[in-house]
Amino acid sequence: MSTRRKVSLITLGCARNEVDSEELAARMEDAGWDLAEGADGADVVVVNTCGFIEAAKKDSVDTLLAAHDSGAKVVAAGCMAERYGKELAEALPEADAVIGFDDYAGIGERLDDVLAGRRRDAHTPRDRRTLLPISPVERSAARAAVPGHGDELPDGVAPASGPRVLRRRLGGGPVAPLKLASGCDRRCTFCAIPAFRGAYVSRPPAEVLEEARWLAGHGVRELVLVSENSTSYGKDLGDLRALEKLLPGLAAVDGIERVRVSYLQPAETRPGLIEAICGTPGVAPYFDMSFQHASGPVLRSMRRFGDRERFLGLLDQIRGLAPEAGVRSNFIVGFPGESEDDFAELVEFLAAARLDAVGVFGYSDEEGTEAADLAGKLDPAEVAARVEELTSLAEELTAQRAEDRVGSEVHVLLEDKTEEGGVEGRAAHQAPEVDGTVLVRGAGLALGEIVAARVTGSEGVDLIADVS
Repeated sequence: MSTRRKVSLITLGCARNEVDSEELAARMEDAGWDLAEGADGADVVVVNTCGFIEAAKKDSVDTLLAAHDSGAKVVAAGCMAERYGKELAEALPEADAVIGFDDYAGIGERLDDVLAGRRRDAHTPRDRRTLLPISPVERSAARAAVPGHGDELPDGVAPASGPRVLRRRLGGGPVAPLKLASGCDRRCTFCAIPAFRGAYVSRPPAEVLEEARWLAGHGVRELVLVSENSTSYGKDLGDLRALEKLLPGLAAVDGIERVRVSYLQPAETRPGLIEAICGTPGVAPYFDMSFQHASGPVLRSMRRFGDRERFLGLLDQIRGLAPEAGVRSNFIVGFPGESEDDFAELVEFLAAARLDAVGVFGYSDEEGTEAADLAGKLDPAEVAARVEELTSLAEELTAQRAEDRVGSEVHVLLEDKTEEGGVEGRAAHQAPEVDGTVLVRGAGLALGEIVAARVTGSEGVDLIADVS
């Protein structure tokens, strides 16, 4: 009797990678591999890498080397492997295989090769945007490997029996990401993601709804909708209002109590979408807005749209419909050509925006991007100083925003027990991992339920609340 083969899967990076890993896990189990909890005892370790910024790439390499030290065979998958292919394989001989997105459908065979010592040449990277038509509405008839989108027939339609959920949950808990789409058609000068993730491809609504029902059946109570750009959902399906139409259906799935939308582009955030997010029961009034900056000249250099006045107007629209809505954003400081006046404009915006959570990143050149060749690079010491100044301001302002919520009622999804005997969770204005949390005090609290609680205090961005 043969011994079952074991594979360990390590996921780095964003929630989109988590979905891709859970698809890989399902494919590996279909191919006869057992999922191991850690590298110990595993025949093969697959590392789903992140290739977005330098720190993430270093973390990916360190994880691959640590997996090699465990004695198992090592496979590099994910964004870094797709982006660099042969270059990564040559630079990292400790990896027994470097696979791209096109290999995911045949992952079982690739693992068989690795275990048997059969080496295959890693792929030569290519711009994945060229694999699909330029016109979004022509993409449904085309064919390209898109991680996290499950199985389709060769003509790109779902099986007659209905969409198949190709996913295996790797973690527990009442929250799970649900992928709306993959790829991006925007051309931000600082971002390399579209080149290795490809053109924008929406998942059909029926497929998204079926996966939502499947997740609900596996104990999920909150769905976090993820993509590179959720505001573009449906444009390749011929319906720019597809997300507004999809949200009520997702919120109505039996067992799902909260739906959260992430990765919104300010320039594409339509009034109808704001109304749907703020006014649909079961949808969190939460806006993960990718502002990146607030100076018009800097944003144009980034090949983005907007400025301080427009962004504040957008926030006014949101809060006019949902005064307690949560808003978070990330900002790039020290972009080439950013003047002191540009930075002051960003500071002024942040002071007026009343955001709940803020991420601040110092600009650094990313190979393959237009920004890497722009003139006007700032001294790294100046970039670091601006990062420190804006981070300090952001911490002060978000702490004040949390304090402003004292006395209000919040609805908290209970997720973890604390050592002190309380229960920690998240309110509607708090997304998993990236935002603050709520410590809930009260009797009879059960993990996985949503409870109403009165905010009694705050610590930084975190809240303390008693069950109402």
